[in-house]
Amino acid sequence: MSILGIELRRSAALGAALATVVIGVGALYGATGRWSSGWMPLAMAIREYLLLLWPLALAAGAWQGRREHRAKVGELFTTTARPRAQRMLPVLGAMAITLAVAYLLVTGAGIIGIITTAQHLPVLNFAVVTGVGALSLIAAAWLGLGIGRMLPALVTAPALAVAGVLLVFLSAIRLDDWLAAAFTPVHGSSMFHAYQTIDNRVSGALAISMAALAVTGLLLFVAGGWRARTAAVVPLVLGLTAAIAVVPRDEDVVNWPVDPVARELVCTDDTPTVCVSRIHANVLDALTPLAREGLTVLAKLPNAPTAVHEDTHMYMLDEVRPPRSDAVTIPVRIDERGKLAHPDAVLIEIVKGLGVSYELQCQNRDEVVERAAAYWLLGREPQSDVGVIPELIFEDPEINTEAVTLWQGLRELPDDEALARVTAVRDALLACADISGILPGSAR
Repeated sequence: MSILGIELRRSAALGAALATVVIGVGALYGATGRWSSGWMPLAMAIREYLLLLWPLALAAGAWQGRREHRAKVGELFTTTARPRAQRMLPVLGAMAITLAVAYLLVTGAGIIGIITTAQHLPVLNFAVVTGVGALSLIAAAWLGLGIGRMLPALVTAPALAVAGVLLVFLSAIRLDDWLAAAFTPVHGSSMFHAYQTIDNRVSGALAISMAALAVTGLLLFVAGGWRARTAAVVPLVLGLTAAIAVVPRDEDVVNWPVDPVARELVCTDDTPTVCVSRIHANVLDALTPLAREGLTVLAKLPNAPTAVHEDTHMYMLDEVRPPRSDAVTIPVRIDERGKLAHPDAVLIEIVKGLGVSYELQCQNRDEVVERAAAYWLLGREPQSDVGVIPELIFEDPEINTEAVTLWQGLRELPDDEALARVTAVRDALLACADISGILPGSAR
């Protein structure tokens, strides 16, 4: 224990751990919006930062691996009776412990940011993704130790840092997805949808390859000759082979798999019903009054929708849903503090399509007509969506000009006639029919 303590104080372990914590926490809190929505986004964001942390651990190991050469004591140590493997264990342990703890500290720093807002905790997946991330740092450090001992040059560590970045990055983008899932610690960690996770089978394959890499690094570090160093490649080959054998090939599993529990709807107990996905359950109370205000506006229409649901469909996965007349679906956005983002957009997003969701297969949508009808229900003049709908930065000015003209025409009609025309627009939207000629004209 005392030897391990000495190694912790005098090796590169603490420095590498400190750099890992500083870079990891800095990257996390430099972009909190990427993971503020929940536990899995946090775990996956930290895994993605292995693009920086993995090469850092590799270089730290290489720097530590050339210590005997730097101190010119290698020949002296070979004369001692104590086996080299036994002498090297404290160094290996110090690097492994400090880097694993550093990874967990980065995770803990992120947990502090979401502990009061995130509600859906998939314990097993979160623990597995975090554990494999920590294991990959240990593998990088031990591999660095082995290479640093074999190539004890001053440039080895910085060269390995650069090579590590290229290796992680290029393997993530150039390999087939299933191969990258088995070998690359950052694969699958970039968030493409709110319910994304990493399948445990994929994590298992990556754990095998990282464990094999760690064993190879260990053997290279303790090896006493070229035969032992050559034999050190065997665990890596066997591990990579095993990882290839067990990694799933299904693209839906390898790329952006969906956590079905995170996607489940959680609804209010009272009516009108408002539902959000389980991962966004913490914003249900904030969303409910805004959503019900939108339903009140739509209630002027016959057979108006009576519920608001979060849109949980994954268009990027080519999911298709039939239009619904009983419920409005809207996106739910989370801000950098884990709370409801853009609350001012909720009312407009419920009313703007008269409660009919946009479907990719339906081409008969008309923004001018829909805006004029929606703002007639709202009782105010139409305005551009720019500045109202998040992420929308440009709109043809003619859209709102024409919508105002149609809206003024509706206001000149008797209320019953105007309501009948707006209702006809909604009915046509539900039927995916042409709505362009419904609003213009004088009272019939």
